[in-house]
Amino acid sequence: MKCLASNLRFLRKQKGITQSDLADQLDVQRTMISAYEDGRSEPKLLTLGKLSDILDVGIEELLYHDIKGRGRKAVQKRGINILTIACDEDEKENITLVGQKASAGYLNGYADSEYMESLPQFQIPTLSRQATYRAFELAGDSMLPLTSGTIVIGAYVEQLQDIKSGKTYVLVTETEGVVYKRVFNYLQENGKLYLVSDNEQYKPYEVKGEDVMEVWEAKAFISTDFPNPGDKKKPLTLEDLGEMISDIRADLRTLKG
Repeated sequence: MKCLASNLRFLRKQKGITQSDLADQLDVQRTMISAYEDGRSEPKLLTLGKLSDILDVGIEELLYHDIKGRGRKAVQKRGINILTIACDEDEKENITLVGQKASAGYLNGYADSEYMESLPQFQIPTLSRQATYRAFELAGDSMLPLTSGTIVIGAYVEQLQDIKSGKTYVLVTETEGVVYKRVFNYLQENGKLYLVSDNEQYKPYEVKGEDVMEVWEAKAFISTDFPNPGDKKKPLTLEDLGEMISDIRADLRTLKG
């Protein structure tokens, strides 16, 4: 627990919580919080769990990582991840396609060369050769106007701190699987990423930085379903088409008159 005292004091102040407020939430005396922060006493396991929830920090990070000195654990530079990449006969990198049915297996097999070679591969000549790409097939309607079956092509992002708030990414996570969302980066503040769907019917949610295994920044997409420019929140329906045709007929009658 070498970092507990300083981390507790730092995170409490960062959230604007007084020692008295924290004591009330933990149902202990204020002097106990002071003792924790001075290193004169250590909280019991149950209290540690409550502190973890209140301060938005994992127990391991709270106890052993110098948050004030080094920043949140999620923004620490990751070791180089050796990606499994398929190449053609000319040693040019192929783009591996992870389909909807393959996404569950990808969580266990993304580092397995045999598994990766079993997935479909293709190339897009117009993409820059300065990045490594992977393609993921979308499921559901959470990111309309991109519909289910759309293939999103992402460029590999090595470090989590390079995620730019407001851009769209494919995240490979331990808790949520493979997801495509608009991401907001709060790793420095609380060690988490905030994931937002473009379809407002879906609620935003958070994932911990340590639960993210891979990040791919969306660079292109392939779809046989053309987006409707009139309404990006929902696909074009038969009623929409009927209204459009009626409007065109009305405009034609006006012109003839």
